Amino acid sequence: MTIRRKTKAVYASDRELERRKRMRNLKEDVAASWFLLPICAVFVVLYAVPLAQTLYYSLTDWDGLNLNPGWVGLENYAKIFSDASILEGLGFTIVYAVLTTLLVTVIAIPLAVQLNQRFLGRNFARSLFFFLSVPSLALMGMVWKLILSPLQSGMINTLLVNLGLDTVPWLSNSRLAQACVIFVGVWAQIGWHATLYLAYLQSIPSDLYEQARVDGANARQQFIHITLPQLTPGIVVSMFLLMSGGLKVYDLPFTLTGGGPGFATNTVSQAIIDRGIGQQQYGIASALSVLFTIAMCVVIFAQLGISSMIQRRFV
Repeated sequence: MTIRRKTKAVYASDRELERRKRMRNLKEDVAASWFLLPICAVFVVLYAVPLAQTLYYSLTDWDGLNLNPGWVGLENYAKIFSDASILEGLGFTIVYAVLTTLLVTVIAIPLAVQLNQRFLGRNFARSLFFFLSVPSLALMGMVWKLILSPLQSGMINTLLVNLGLDTVPWLSNSRLAQACVIFVGVWAQIGWHATLYLAYLQSIPSDLYEQARVDGANARQQFIHITLPQLTPGIVVSMFLLMSGGLKVYDLPFTLTGGGPGFATNTVSQAIIDRGIGQQQYGIASALSVLFTIAMCVVIFAQLGISSMIQRRFV
């Protein structure tokens, strides 16, 4: 009987300790939740409410002035898929986002590897590539507009004329204008992403390379089997930033080409602003914003899924 009483007392004591532990954890969770309230409030005010309003206006013919807009249902969405200018802008936006992401990644990784080596003026080279990426894309667009001007007064065309060659319609030809926007977008972002990769390279233990050299691995094998797998987290972050930024791009094409010639370099963001603010077709602009938000979410979640598989494969 004594042993049973002691056993029951131990069980009761354990249950009491467990209850107190649960209560303590609950109090900690409640205390921590108070710190989340400001963040939740900001999210609701700045994101959730505007998104709900955008969804509502996308189903109306609101012009920005009428206090009682008419209900049109899915008519605005149908107009989007029948508008050639919007579809052309969507196509260029996707091409820009994909190509800039791939080109910057392919160029920035070898550049970061070179900047990680020991050579004379290494710190100056690192600073140079980084500070070239500091100015905004809008400023880059205005500067490169002077360089790539299709007129004879353009910097490159002036050089071609002095060499006895014909001028090139850099920004007045649709294909050349698209290529120029993509080129400037890549040029403006390489330095920053190379610096990002450089930070990850410096965190790789040197012992891995020393052991690989002892085992007879050459530079190419070390890059493939050590550098790339260790850079996988950096590649995921870099490509996520490039893809999301490329899909939202507005400032560079607008300042470099104005979306032209025609609608060759028009983007989805520019189409939303032009339709909403420029033409006061807020219903169509809101519908395009909703579709663009959905497309962005799909692309980002797909990218996160692919990145997760890559990380499980190499890390």
